Amino acid sequence: MASKKLLLLVVLFVFAQVTTNAQTNWGWDWKDTSKVAVKDLPQHNEFMNNQYPYPAKPRSQWEIGLGVGPSWIGGDVKSKLGFALGVSARKSLGHIFSVRGSIDVARNSGAPSLYGTTLLPVPQVAYVNKMMALGLDVIASLNTPSYYRGNPKTNIYVLAGYSIVGSKTFYADPAGQQLGGGYNVFYGQRPGQANTQDGLITRMGGASTNAVGLMHAFNLGFGAAFKVNDRISIGLEQKFIFSAKAYDYLDAWKDVRNDNGDHISMTTAKVNINIGDQSKRVQPLYWINPNNYIYNELNAPKHMKMPKVVLPDADKDGVTDQFDMEPNTPAGAPVDSHGVSKDTDGDGVPDYRDKELLTSQKCFPVNNDGIGTCPENPCCKEIKEMVTNMQANMKPSCTISALPSVQFKGATTKLSKDAMVVLSAAAAQLKANPTCNVKVIGYGATSKAAQQQSWERVNAVIKYLVEKQGIAESRLLFVYAQDGKANTVDLQGTTEEGPNSVPAPHPNLKSRN
Repeated sequence: MASKKLLLLVVLFVFAQVTTNAQTNWGWDWKDTSKVAVKDLPQHNEFMNNQYPYPAKPRSQWEIGLGVGPSWIGGDVKSKLGFALGVSARKSLGHIFSVRGSIDVARNSGAPSLYGTTLLPVPQVAYVNKMMALGLDVIASLNTPSYYRGNPKTNIYVLAGYSIVGSKTFYADPAGQQLGGGYNVFYGQRPGQANTQDGLITRMGGASTNAVGLMHAFNLGFGAAFKVNDRISIGLEQKFIFSAKAYDYLDAWKDVRNDNGDHISMTTAKVNINIGDQSKRVQPLYWINPNNYIYNELNAPKHMKMPKVVLPDADKDGVTDQFDMEPNTPAGAPVDSHGVSKDTDGDGVPDYRDKELLTSQKCFPVNNDGIGTCPENPCCKEIKEMVTNMQANMKPSCTISALPSVQFKGATTKLSKDAMVVLSAAAAQLKANPTCNVKVIGYGATSKAAQQQSWERVNAVIKYLVEKQGIAESRLLFVYAQDGKANTVDLQGTTEEGPNSVPAPHPNLKSRN
């Protein structure tokens, strides 16, 4: 009773480990560069900077497998149940395909039926076969990608590949001295049979291989592995090994009426262990759902460039519609925190129509323009006229005499550290001269590519001054594709006004550097 309880606890623990891994382990942190190979770091850096949509593939662990189980030979003589052992090393190429090298050994035997010993021209006899196969397989995992769960806890796969097989067959002979007596080595013939080496490799490296039946073979199979934890999985696999040239003497007998070759079958229970430093490698990729990153990012974005949230504001007064108590305020009209037009002097005429913002209450009522009925003081009228005339004659001036130029190297459109230092100094001058606007002038008009490059460089300078230096975008005039040195962007102080952004002329030629 106690042993049954212990077994139940072990099963529940394994199930809990598998379930927990499948639900919470997303495989790896996409920001972790320690698991990315050096050759893939440029792609990883572009991905991290939102310049390339696909992350780099992480380095993954190898899987070492040990297998044992029953084996038999599919041939002409009735086979008994033998056994097979195998060791393998598997490496994932991606989330679906992987390659596996293996060494398998098997010992099989068989004994003929009454029909085989009495009714055939050449009677069948009992046999023993010892086999070793060195194989290389391509494995396809069938259930790794999924849209409805995280990492798989079961890996179902099919395999196909090549083996070179060394086989030694013994047949029953009362006078034989092999296997403790009663067996002889089958070298391609038995009494009553013609000697044949059909389907065998008879020489290798200049030496004869007659002592062992050496042959090319191909493998087919399928299996399933069940994950215990991030290091260990257990599985069951069925594998068939077929001679490439239909060799028919693995059981020391051939039916001359057909050319059906013998084959070896192995059903093995496997224990697989992932090897490799977990701080530098992820588990084999067939245990990681490739959709993990996509769905995790959709659920809780950490990398996507999200657009700024813009709440509806129909009259553009800065108060969103859900809180705006006057949703149709004219453009530019000053409003309070509830979106209602301000009326500073309380005369009933909103400030945006009031031509006399501070009308004294003793001059109420006012006309439609917010002007009170009190006569204007001659002194005030004279001062008003003087101020009006002064404002009409005043022209904005700019005292900036010279601003530095920004240099770009090669075909790059990104600002260097030196260029940022230059722009920081220019920004200090602009902040000290608030009446000045600046022309940002790019050069290069000889081709469409040059015009696009000129546009990108001017855009990079304006973006840096606005986002990093706090210069108002309305003060920066966008000028590009002028005749001049293509690697230079000039800054010129001015009182002129003009566009501070223009559409890219040839976006299809956008540079990636």
